[in-house]
Amino acid sequence: MRYFIITLILVFSFVLNSCGIYNFTGASPVNAKTFQVNYFQNNAPLIEPGIERTFTLKLQDIIQSQTNLTLVSQEGELLYEGEIVDYRITPMTATADQKAAQNRLTITVMVQFTNRNKEDDNFEKRFSFFYDFDANQQLVGSQLTTALDVIFERITQDIFNESLAKW
Repeated sequence: MRYFIITLILVFSFVLNSCGIYNFTGASPVNAKTFQVNYFQNNAPLIEPGIERTFTLKLQDIIQSQTNLTLVSQEGELLYEGEIVDYRITPMTATADQKAAQNRLTITVMVQFTNRNKEDDNFEKRFSFFYDFDANQQLVGSQLTTALDVIFERITQDIFNESLAKW
């Protein structure tokens, strides 16, 4: 019985100790303690005011919530910068009388990621996602907020996965 308890304690200690390598977000261990997200300018041909601030904050939030990295305003070991390069509304489906029944909002963001501790991780890449909505509705107010939440949640998660989770 005594050997069983000692074995159980050793196994339990090993399991607790080995959990430090993994986390529940899927982020790979990085040799960094700080990150910096520079303000993403809105350089899309069609400008929707304020989305650049919303996107920048959402990217900061996802990294803070899924890692233990510290957000800094300069000299971050991990650096995210870029711009919103496209904001487009296009008709998707038509009715029998050739009118749009559904529209699609697509947003594309160009991101430059720099890992100052491991240059092999650096990349420059476009991330894009969309939101479909009824063509009879105006994309304003809560409808626009919902669309931006859906799009930015997906884009920021894709950026996180590409830079930290390596998916």
